[in-house]
Amino acid sequence: MTLLDKAKDMQEQLVAWRRDIHMHPELGFEEQRTSRLVADSLREMGIEIEVGVAETGVVARIGEGRPAVGIRADMDALPIQEANDVPYKSQTPGLMHACGHDAHTSMLLGVAKLLNDMPDRPAGEIRLLFQPSEEKWRPSDGHSGGSLMVEQKALDGLDAVIACHVSSGSPVGLVEVCDGFSLAAPDTFEAKIIGEGTHGAAPHNGLDPIWLQAQVVNALQAIRSRRRDPTERSVVTIGSIHAGIAPNVIPNEVLITGTIRTFEQAAREDIHRLVEEAFALARHFGGDYELSISTGYPALYNDPGVAALMRSVSSDLVGEAHTGEGAPIMAGEDFAFMTQQAPGAMMRLGAQLDEHNRPHHSPIFDIHEDCMPVGVGVMAESALRLLRQHGG
Repeated sequence: MTLLDKAKDMQEQLVAWRRDIHMHPELGFEEQRTSRLVADSLREMGIEIEVGVAETGVVARIGEGRPAVGIRADMDALPIQEANDVPYKSQTPGLMHACGHDAHTSMLLGVAKLLNDMPDRPAGEIRLLFQPSEEKWRPSDGHSGGSLMVEQKALDGLDAVIACHVSSGSPVGLVEVCDGFSLAAPDTFEAKIIGEGTHGAAPHNGLDPIWLQAQVVNALQAIRSRRRDPTERSVVTIGSIHAGIAPNVIPNEVLITGTIRTFEQAAREDIHRLVEEAFALARHFGGDYELSISTGYPALYNDPGVAALMRSVSSDLVGEAHTGEGAPIMAGEDFAFMTQQAPGAMMRLGAQLDEHNRPHHSPIFDIHEDCMPVGVGVMAESALRLLRQHGG
């Protein structure tokens, strides 16, 4: 039997874990119940664990010594009210697993069981990284769960690290692992454009900040189309504009928020500069502005060697027709901190439930649970091959 065959035999347990976690979602750095479920499950398997890593994370070790390969799963949910009418619907008002982290955690528990039960496992350590707070970047100390795990040395000594992320828009069981940059660095900006409020019937008596923002927004939208190489992969998006409360009153200010997505650090820094230049137009026309740009996660870089190995495993287990490189996307992921510590890659796993569009971070997000054995099998076999590869 292949590891995929063995993972399929675990389907009932994988579903039970996933639904339990799904019904009890917890936000980043608050995953107390989820952490206990993970720790208790691992103890029942007889696996050595460490709790309280990065506050609510769990690290487990199967085997010891070098080489050492890490496998990561995130555990946190989102502040979204679930709209699905399913038996495993979230029981916590306002919270939902709307990005598949419940499945990621369940799959890594499945990997733990498979590898711990192997009598002929290659020499070395498999390190299981159950990470808190992928979705939440904490302003007080500048950490997400991934960066805090790195700071607390949970990844020290690893020769490679891998992860899996479900994709609700891809066919069930499709495995994609691209080389190089896979996910973008997500930065955000918040700004205030300042004018001078007045009566709407006499705009000449003030300085209309809504007119000022129109000049700024036009310049922001031109960054990608006119200020940067059009072949470059980057995004500048305005997410919100708020101003005024009455139809006949020109307000004093306009509030704008948005996001910047890049892969290369040089592009990241230059677009930050160009965003600043765009807002400076407010001063050119006699107004003023305040701008804050918050730097988010690094771009996720898939090591080509690790990515190729994972694709090879997928081809062997699920077939070439269900394996590919896929394309980079502009979402962000704090697994990027881990691949800066050790060569690594994240696979995308097709998990489309039905004909409905169920995007990540939406109230109707859901997955087809038949994808989970595929994720378990590919990650487990990839970890074994990485051990053999680094063990010489």
